Amino acid sequence: MAIFKRHSLKAGNNRTRAAELTLRESIYPLCLVTILFFLWGFSYGLLDTLNKHFQVALNITRSRSSGLQAAYFGAYPLASLGHANWILRHYGYKAVFIWGLCLYGIGSLIAWPCLVYRSFGGFCVAIFITGNGLGSLETAANPYLTVCGPPKYSELRINFAQAFNGIGTVVAPVLGSYVFFTNVSGDQSSLQNVQWTYLAIAVFVFLLAGVFYLSPIPEITDADMAFQAEETHAGTDVQPFWKQYRLFHAAAAQFCYTGAQVAIAGAFINYVVDTREGTSDATAARFLSGAQGAFALGRFIGSFLMNYVRPRWVFLAFMTMCIVFISPSITQRGNTGMSMLYVTLFFESIIFPTIVALGMRGLGKYSKRGSGFIVGGVAGGAVVPPILFAAADTQGVANFATGHAPTATAMAVPLAFFVLAWSYALAVNFVPAYREVADKFHTTEIGIVNTHQDEESGGEAGVREELGKDEAPVQTNDVNATTKA
Repeated sequence: MAIFKRHSLKAGNNRTRAAELTLRESIYPLCLVTILFFLWGFSYGLLDTLNKHFQVALNITRSRSSGLQAAYFGAYPLASLGHANWILRHYGYKAVFIWGLCLYGIGSLIAWPCLVYRSFGGFCVAIFITGNGLGSLETAANPYLTVCGPPKYSELRINFAQAFNGIGTVVAPVLGSYVFFTNVSGDQSSLQNVQWTYLAIAVFVFLLAGVFYLSPIPEITDADMAFQAEETHAGTDVQPFWKQYRLFHAAAAQFCYTGAQVAIAGAFINYVVDTREGTSDATAARFLSGAQGAFALGRFIGSFLMNYVRPRWVFLAFMTMCIVFISPSITQRGNTGMSMLYVTLFFESIIFPTIVALGMRGLGKYSKRGSGFIVGGVAGGAVVPPILFAAADTQGVANFATGHAPTATAMAVPLAFFVLAWSYALAVNFVPAYREVADKFHTTEIGIVNTHQDEESGGEAGVREELGKDEAPVQTNDVNATTKA
């Protein structure tokens, strides 16, 4: 039986058909990888809810509770530029998927005793290990989605898969509002429900690691990516890695954008409690779930728009709207201010995955290495939230009579980082060196032109057979031409 066959995690660097997969051939591996997006969306949503939960249950300040975000997102560059990227370049995508899931499971198990003994520092260590696992998964999953299947649809693929990440961020706050905030007294039982949640996560991810080990997913090598870049005539890998300035600009934009996104989501419950009089933490957590629902909806709508409008234009429009709608949340209060954050989260939806897809365009043989830098930009989530919470703490406590809301005032911090990230959206639309690479990949027919043959000739074997028939006359003509010469 196939399940008992010996499975190797070592991947070579020879060119395969992976860079030319058709839509039908890429469905199974993409569905499997999409499960990972839900997992870290759920984990991220839990983190935003736990931020406020720990403030109440352990009586700690907002700035100290942001240590959760610092531990979680601070682990990303260690994974994406360190251990996960090394495994990716030497073993391949499948090995990184399994490695990341195992780290995720270990971190979830360590969280259990930390919650039992109410150790915030210990829980931050557990979250740091979990962050390493999720950082490893993102190092592999995001680039895998951009290259597994026709390049023309890479932005659409990654945004559609990331929509399930959004669904995970919706489910987690709902769970938190009905489970975590039902008992937030100062006693030991206030964190009991949280510990069972993390135990269930650990069991699930270890089982999922086994599924990945047994599943035959196509491995995409550097040679495959070099071929793809060469065929589209948009490859920039002829230049040394350190001259891939588009990549580093994308990584910087990712740092700024992710930092702003994480800061807004992490402070959302505080914002609602500060600006909406009489709102409890549980109710605010439900509002957060609604905001994350707008985020998930934005990804589905953004993916739909990319079928008809160039992804770079959708990216620019959504990035601009983030700046437009976060601005009034600083001065507005109550339902008006909260609704501005709802709309901001809607437009945040496609930014992260689109930066990944556009930033990896043309990297060719540097694709695996470059993905580590773009995913490493997620470290912004460890930097910006502490700045926002520190700014809020300096403002004192909310005063509904005067309209003073510390968290609302501190929203100026993510606004500034959105503006910095906007520079990449402008460059990819108006700077020729950026725009031309993006457009050449968008118009390529790799993985599409053989779809009809694939349907008529019986799958992958049929495609190879048809290609063989097409190639034979070309080779014969070349030989005859040489002989005549």
